[in-house]
Amino acid sequence: MYRRYGKRALDLILVVPALILLAPAMAILTLLIRLKMGSPVLFTQERAGKDGTPFRLYKFRSMTNARDAQGNLLPDEQRLTPFGRFLRSASLDELPQLFNVLRGEMSLVGPRPLLMTYINRYTPEQRRRLDVLPGVTCQAVLHGRSNQTWDEILARDVWYVDHISLWTDLRILFGTMRVVLTREGVERSANGQVPEFLGVLAQAQGNVSETHVGQSQGW
Repeated sequence: MYRRYGKRALDLILVVPALILLAPAMAILTLLIRLKMGSPVLFTQERAGKDGTPFRLYKFRSMTNARDAQGNLLPDEQRLTPFGRFLRSASLDELPQLFNVLRGEMSLVGPRPLLMTYINRYTPEQRRRLDVLPGVTCQAVLHGRSNQTWDEILARDVWYVDHISLWTDLRILFGTMRVVLTREGVERSANGQVPEFLGVLAQAQGNVSETHVGQSQGW
């Protein structure tokens, strides 16, 4: 019953008031990002939703569009501004995802939405993370956020799929508030150094070394 009806009800009960209360802060952040980095203010990217259905994820922008002499974007860690690093470390860049929740594309709690290209890199067990709506926060946030291996993160996503309940969601939400306030486990994501997930692709290519993709990865 909770999985089918209660979870969506909880999302709306919490998100609608949150958007009203946070509207002034989001307006200020919008102005600051525009002044410090120009437009666009939002970072949008196609991500995999429930059952692998694509949707547009919204985040506050934290990087510039700086390019090299050949016109290629510089590495994420070079484009990440001090203000952008602050947004990430304080998780303020995630606030626009509340609109994704309002639209029904995400839930407050669920596996983090990752790139569409990752879908074919999952094992059959890891792919089960797509059985539910992706979330603004997840079980992995309580265990070091991006300072974990991909195997650990995805295993915790699958655990969540099997243990969805009101108690589980409330525990993760309250735990996330503690993590955000203490800024636990933000080192790699705040500095644009989250490794790309290669999964079965790495095995097929003989353990190819991981590359770093920062905000484009989702943490």
